[in-house]
Order: sequence, then structure tokens, then C-alpha cells
Amino acid sequence: MSVKALFDLTGRVALVTGASRGLGLQMAEALGEMGCKLAICARKAAELAEAQARLEAQGFEVLAVPCDLSQAANVAPLVDAVLERFGTIDILVNNAGATWGAPTANYPDEAWRKVMTLNVDAPFYLSREVGRRVMIPAGRGKIINLASIAGLRGNPPGMQTIAYNTSKAALINFTRALAAEWGEFGINVNAICPGFFPSKMANALIEKFADSLMARTPLRRIGGDEDLKGAVVFLASDAARHITGQAIAIDGGSSII
Repeated sequence: MSVKALFDLTGRVALVTGASRGLGLQMAEALGEMGCKLAICARKAAELAEAQARLEAQGFEVLAVPCDLSQAANVAPLVDAVLERFGTIDILVNNAGATWGAPTANYPDEAWRKVMTLNVDAPFYLSREVGRRVMIPAGRGKIINLASIAGLRGNPPGMQTIAYNTSKAALINFTRALAAEWGEFGINVNAICPGFFPSKMANALIEKFADSLMARTPLRRIGGDEDLKGAVVFLASDAARHITGQAIAIDGGSSII
């Protein structure tokens, strides 16, 4: 098989959560460009409709499903909608997430629960649903979890995101455990660990810690609009068929120092 064929995703179906903006939309664009039919979901219907219009303007086939994944009861109907439209799910990108900043000693119970519910519970419920209904019977599939370099280490002084860090560390080991269990079914499970990228979630922290972030990043830059595209295409493609259980940092090198 040629290298170009290894990366070709023509005709495959990708479900990307949290895809109305930011990293989710960036990854959906990349998968669409490589030939995927796209199913995207997000909580806010208006933003999701804008994302759908943007993707369709690029010639991609898109199903948009407004869905709040913090509610476990919404998982099965989401999968139902995708299967009704496309008949299968080849690639699942668990991207939807949340954060909350507060000192640990005063961290609100509801904040902890919100972050854990969306960042840990939702990927588990959705992976389980897609796995048992589609990927295990098919004997193949790609699951890509959006973790973070925050799951690999602690924080610099002043960055108080205890729940986010904990949830992303959990997601990294969820990736390893699921990869080990589902490898026999031909399912690859990997994680992407972004550093700082401009987004609604991260912009306040980037502005507050801009100087120290640059000083701690060997490439002296934060992530851009193209910087996750190659990684998600690679992990979704046959080029990564012998890679599973891995967490790839995309952070300009900040996690190595």
C-alpha cells in the first residue's frame, strides 16, 4: 500500500464531539479533508449550526447533532442518529471537555463534578456505546481521546486547575486500559495531549501566563489552527494501525522541560 493510501480516509465515518469550535472543529476539518463523512456534536445548537455550515462549505458531508454529553442519557440517542444517517462509525474523537479554575482548598463540589462528568464519564460512556454497537462487531475502529499535557504533570504557580489536571490524567490511563482490552477486536485507542492552543477554554490562562508559557516552551509558540490536524489524521488512518495505547504531546516541547 502506498503512503498516500495509508492516510486516505475516503468513505469513513468520524464522530467528533465538542466540534462546534476550537480544537474539535480543527480536527473535524482535517478528517473531512482526508475523505471522512462527519458527524459532529456540541451542546450549543447555534454554534454547531455555524460549524456545520463552515464544514459543508468545504464540500464535506456533515451531520450535526446538538447534544449535552454531561447527561449520560444523551449518549445512545447520539449514536442512534449517526448510525441512522451513515450506518457505521469508523472513528470516534472524544474531544468535548470542560475546565474550572479555583484554589484546591476552596474548590466547589459542583465544579469538580462538572469537570469529571464531561472529561472522564462522557468519553467512557460514548466509547462503550460505540464499541459494543459498532466497532467490536466490525472488528475494527479508531478511538482518539483529547487529553492534555495537564494530565502529564502539575501546574506552574498560580494555575489552579486541579480537576482538569486530574481528569486528563485519568483519560490518559483510560486510553491505555481500553487499548489493552480492545486490541483483540482490532480497535486502536490513542490520546492526543495538546499544550496551550487558543480557545474559549484556554484564552484567559494564555493571556495571564503568556510570558511564562513562552519561556517554558522550546519552540517559543503556542498551538495554531493547523497544529492538531496531522496528528488526528495519522491516528485515524491505517498509517497508525500498529500504534495503540499512546499519548502524544503536541505542545511545542513544553512537557519535556
